[in-house]
Amino acid sequence: MTSGASVQDPGVFRDLPGQDAVVAQLRRAAAGAASVLAGRPPEPGAMTHAWLFTGPPGSGRSVAARAFAAALLCGADGGGGGCGECNSCRQVFAGTHADLLLVRPEGLSYGVKQTRDLVLRAAGKPTGGRWQIVLFEDADRCTEQAANALLKAIEEPAPRTVWLLCAPSAEDLVPTIRSRCRVVTLVVPSSDAVARVLTERDGIEPARALAAARAAQGHVGRARRLATDASAAKRRADVLRVPSSVTSLGPALSAAATLVRTAEEEAKAVTEELDEPEREALRRAFGEGSSGKGVAKAMRGMAGAMKDLEDRQKSRATRVKRDTLDQALLELALFYRDILVLQLGADVELANPESDLRKLAASSSPEATLRRLDAIMHCRELLTLNVAPLLAVEEMALSLSEG
Repeated sequence: MTSGASVQDPGVFRDLPGQDAVVAQLRRAAAGAASVLAGRPPEPGAMTHAWLFTGPPGSGRSVAARAFAAALLCGADGGGGGCGECNSCRQVFAGTHADLLLVRPEGLSYGVKQTRDLVLRAAGKPTGGRWQIVLFEDADRCTEQAANALLKAIEEPAPRTVWLLCAPSAEDLVPTIRSRCRVVTLVVPSSDAVARVLTERDGIEPARALAAARAAQGHVGRARRLATDASAAKRRADVLRVPSSVTSLGPALSAAATLVRTAEEEAKAVTEELDEPEREALRRAFGEGSSGKGVAKAMRGMAGAMKDLEDRQKSRATRVKRDTLDQALLELALFYRDILVLQLGADVELANPESDLRKLAASSSPEATLRRLDAIMHCRELLTLNVAPLLAVEEMALSLSEG
């Protein structure tokens, strides 16, 4: 068995390019878990009940956690590797497995009531006789009270419950939680590794795949979207026009408005894609369009459930808007980083074509580029403090316009 995963690998870890060390660790743990289920002594230290997946955006934290969950629940691979093809593996990747509790905070935070409900559900026995797995994406969004409730569950887990938490870094969780988890640190995969995935699995032409991989800086999902979605590529191009357009006060304010509007349009596209299927699923669950006894009562119940769903969707939309604008700011920061690379003559792979950077690099100094990067980071900080997006971005744009 190899230590890493490639796009030719049919197993559950096939979508983790450039993460060989992580894949080897998770395969070893899954084999240990399989030994426990078979009544054999596992390899010492291979498996534990709580894991924390960390890494920068796009490194594949939740992808790795989902693959590990599939390996633990796989019914076809007795060695714990995870076949990736059986019903159990398919259900895990679809998020429909009965023994997988998939938690995705929809708002800017995850509260204590939600966490207590989750802890109660996690305490149950697995229906399939293997493991009850809680995969908690964005666990860093827990409030302080929620973190305390989560800590108790991790300290005293049910015998067959496994917690898989995801966060950008271990420091984003309270020390008491991270000290009780085994930390799995993912790295940003190389552009070549991401491009191979796009070419071999998605059939994307190699040059386009490599350009998208470089632009996405290792984020497989975003690279695929940039390579296949013309509207996503256009929105990115709109963001990258900001540096050349902020020549004075008027253009700077106009660029700020465009940047915010572009982010809002992308966020709207994302949320609309999610919202309607959820509303339709709720209508079907309550039997909308049916007739017979009890339908009227069910329809009254649906009104309250639909209101709750709409509230959750609004909360998610707020989060997606902020995250999408932050992504646009990161794209902008990456553009200026490329300018700085050219100005300093550093031997670093560029995320953007050199032809787009050369004129701006020649027209300013490294010191000015650093000041602009600081302005972008300050804007990101203001957004986390709930400053009105347009005001924060206007301040940044004015700083970018200064020589």
